[in-house]
Amino acid sequence: MTSDSSNTSPTLSVGDQDAELEQRLSDELDSFNIAATGVGDRGSFSIKVTDEAGELVGGLAAWTWGGLCGIDMVWVRADSRQDGWGSRILLAAEAEARRRGCDRIAVSSFTFQAPGFYQRHGYVETGRTRGIPGGNEDVHMFKSLAV
Repeated sequence: MTSDSSNTSPTLSVGDQDAELEQRLSDELDSFNIAATGVGDRGSFSIKVTDEAGELVGGLAAWTWGGLCGIDMVWVRADSRQDGWGSRILLAAEAEARRRGCDRIAVSSFTFQAPGFYQRHGYVETGRTRGIPGGNEDVHMFKSLAV
């Protein structure tokens, strides 16, 4: 008996995080987005702060595409949160976004995290997603980087 691939049913599987799958999905979505928009300048960057012992003080992970920078994650170690590292990291991210040609930046922060921090840095709330555990919300914010 011969196998006819047109009669083969796809298989759905659920499992733990799959780095190879995530890379493939990212590549496929990038291709789709480039075809749909003609914009193909997607990139990513990170900012890292370490102390004298080489231990992580804080950092940021972000992406850029089509003049927009999206901040995925920002974290500062509890004992360093009053030392201005959050502001220095955020300002460095904004400078890097501008260097990469971005004129706007977006971020979201749960209400129990730091939406006020971003708002003090000129970010404007654009919406909220309800249903975060503990009765919290995800606050979506935006800032123009145009000079």
